[in-house]
Amino acid sequence: MTRFPHDQFAKQYLKELLSSLGEVETSRDVSGEVLEIDVWFVPAPQSQADTEVLGLLGKLATRPCLFEPFRNPVTPTEIRNCLIKLFSVHADLQRQARREDGKIQEADLPRLWILSPTASVTLLDGFRAKLDEENWTQGVYFLGDLLKTAIIAIHQLPRTEETLWLRVLGKGRVQRHAIDELKALPKGHPLRSNALTLLTNLLANLQSDQSLDQEDRELIMELSPLALQWREEAIEQGIQQGIQQGIQQGIQRERRTLIENLLRFRYGVLDDELLGIIESLLELQSEQFTRLVLQLSQISREDLLSRFKKQDS
Repeated sequence: MTRFPHDQFAKQYLKELLSSLGEVETSRDVSGEVLEIDVWFVPAPQSQADTEVLGLLGKLATRPCLFEPFRNPVTPTEIRNCLIKLFSVHADLQRQARREDGKIQEADLPRLWILSPTASVTLLDGFRAKLDEENWTQGVYFLGDLLKTAIIAIHQLPRTEETLWLRVLGKGRVQRHAIDELKALPKGHPLRSNALTLLTNLLANLQSDQSLDQEDRELIMELSPLALQWREEAIEQGIQQGIQQGIQQGIQRERRTLIENLLRFRYGVLDDELLGIIESLLELQSEQFTRLVLQLSQISREDLLSRFKKQDS
């Protein structure tokens, strides 16, 4: 599976969510190493409410830290590489403090948060990673105190609003459930629109990838109605703001592109027969169209052609 679209999404997603809390930098070079920090975060003075809206992610971001998100389960080598990045940052900060005739306190050294969709017992035991149930939720495993590192096993996080923003970075069923919860958030939620925008961008990147596995194809099917809902909400908002010119043409173009991509990914090819039913699909009411998108993964090619060829006749 090509990891690039997911890697880019994770970096952009964390940057977008954390930008209101402080300074965020992605793909930051590590001195003396051919390694990059995925996300480097430094908090800014802010109200407690700003942190609380992000739940567990906000709790992770109360101090300078490194975020290293992984699309696939993190391996021992990848964890060791993450530790190299962390220790390089620590060394840079200590050198800077010495140049300024100062000393950085142990408590002020940045932490490392490794975000993995799953983590096996063998891996966690191998790094002596332990839960801190008195202070942290299930799924957050800390290495030794002086290593200043934790592994977040996203699949173990409880399904609560507090963990939603991290579960979006999960995989398979965990990610799909989080996407459903995100879709159900009130339209006025301060982070909903930005998250939907990023997920729509992820959908576009996945649709342009020719080397997808079955899991990514299922993710496309999950994201497609979400993208449609977001676009129609954006159009509706535009109408409310008086921006009406070309709205219906825009809806049709968006729907046509979405239909063509969905048919291509669902059935493997967009031939003349499938092209021949697109006009019928475009004539569906919004509710009918959304229902069809949600059910498409269960409809055979023959049933779809039969159903909409009858409408043409």
